[in-house]
Amino acid sequence: MTDFFARHRQMLDDAVRALHARTFWTPFPEVPSGKIYGETAKADGEASYAALLGQPFAMPGHPEQHRLGAEVSPWGDSLNITYPAADAPAVIAAAQGAADDLASASVEQRVGACLEILSRLNRISFLMGHATMHTTGQAFAMAFQAGGPHAQDRGLEAVVMAYAEMTRFADAARWEKPQGKAAPLVIDKQWTLVPAGLALAIGCNTFPTWNSYPGIFASLATGNPVIVKPHPAAILPLALTVQVAREVMAEACLPADAILLAVDEPGAEITKQLATDPAVRLIDYTGSSTFGNWLRANATQAQLFTEETGVNSIVIAATDDFDGMCANLAFSLSLYSGQMCTSPQNIYVPKGGIDTGQGHKSFDQVAEGLAAAIDRLLADPKQAAGICGAIANPATRDRVEQARAQGHVIRDGTPLLLAVDPGAAIAQDECFGPVAFVIPCADADDGVARAAGLAATKGAITAALYDTEDARIARAVRAFARAGVNLSVNLTGNIFVNQSAAFSDFHVTGANPAGNASLTDTAFVATRFRRVMWRRPAAATV
Repeated sequence: MTDFFARHRQMLDDAVRALHARTFWTPFPEVPSGKIYGETAKADGEASYAALLGQPFAMPGHPEQHRLGAEVSPWGDSLNITYPAADAPAVIAAAQGAADDLASASVEQRVGACLEILSRLNRISFLMGHATMHTTGQAFAMAFQAGGPHAQDRGLEAVVMAYAEMTRFADAARWEKPQGKAAPLVIDKQWTLVPAGLALAIGCNTFPTWNSYPGIFASLATGNPVIVKPHPAAILPLALTVQVAREVMAEACLPADAILLAVDEPGAEITKQLATDPAVRLIDYTGSSTFGNWLRANATQAQLFTEETGVNSIVIAATDDFDGMCANLAFSLSLYSGQMCTSPQNIYVPKGGIDTGQGHKSFDQVAEGLAAAIDRLLADPKQAAGICGAIANPATRDRVEQARAQGHVIRDGTPLLLAVDPGAAIAQDECFGPVAFVIPCADADDGVARAAGLAATKGAITAALYDTEDARIARAVRAFARAGVNLSVNLTGNIFVNQSAAFSDFHVTGANPAGNASLTDTAFVATRFRRVMWRRPAAATV
């Protein structure tokens, strides 16, 4: 058995320190450079991806009753990859067969295996980048980062949080209670970590690894076998993950079936059957609140960790750097064509305009400034493709077309910018995709109240504020905190409201309807296992 824990102990110790300090740290470089990943890494990754196309995907020893797979790249080509597939009972049975051995392994053995999996995934980040690009529609640079190093960071964060939680208390103790003149009571106590049960990770189309890794690795580290259920349009990134993980598990003398792939196809989904099986006790889910509500109503035997629908808002009250603000928001609105859970949607601007370093700007001038900044950003077609990527799902394109008729068009194209009334129904719910609404409000406080109110009732993952008055900023900070949404203030440089950094940002708060879990806090890992004690009187000593 390879001692992966010892191999990666330094990385683990560094990660624990970063977890508590919340400062910048990563062991997985985000730059797709040959100087970092090897001079041939780019070509090797592209060749490895090409070699997978049109072939049966290899998963030795995995349950297989038939083969499925019909992924089509948003960039235009069919992948024609088929994956091993089995019905829900067969997958459940295989996971149950691995449960005892995974649970009885030491914390160090499981954590070490997880660290090795992540390290190996990092080494194939160029392959993961191509797999992510051609299943999600992200441009390659973003796909490399989000599908590779940034996802690996989030997985590592979950492993480290789980390790810290599992080791925060002694696993054995001698308990002595004085009894005056009588001999003390002496009891030996030991605690066993008992996993919750089988885990189901339900992947999404747009960020299959970034959103799934925290749940997958938190469950594995805490001893729960994981069934990975990819979105039918984005199987390959998670299939590669499961393939690597199964190889490492075997080398660590852990059961390969501790992690399994559950592939299905539209019209013959097995998600509901898996989610409601009594053996499934943990479900990690990213997606719409519609299915989230179904899970809450039907998968009552399981703990749910969700990231769901929300309405992210921006309030523009004032700015000293109008051009910098517009440039920053232009990028945030355009990135991956708004197909991010963190993308802004509603932009509240006082109807009387705002004060800026360039003088007073009317509502219309603010809206026109945003549109002009987007035009400048996307003027070069090559740069535009690199920022916007492709639309992952035809339903997203249809949604934007339907939105077009419900407001005044400020900017046509991708992203679409519409002016709508404060009470417009379309702005009261998430309209996922490349569309944003510029909404007049009475003043800055009214804008904050509207944005925070939507966050509290409909959910939000991000919020942004531009203002120059400290008292108003302080009121906004309190309002958004009460609404349970993370707030960014006066971003004008190369950091954007869309971005969430592992080991520093807690992604989603779990405090509003956009999700009940946070990536990654102690609550995300603590209930994936329980401590069970056994005790007996201490043996007499001479």
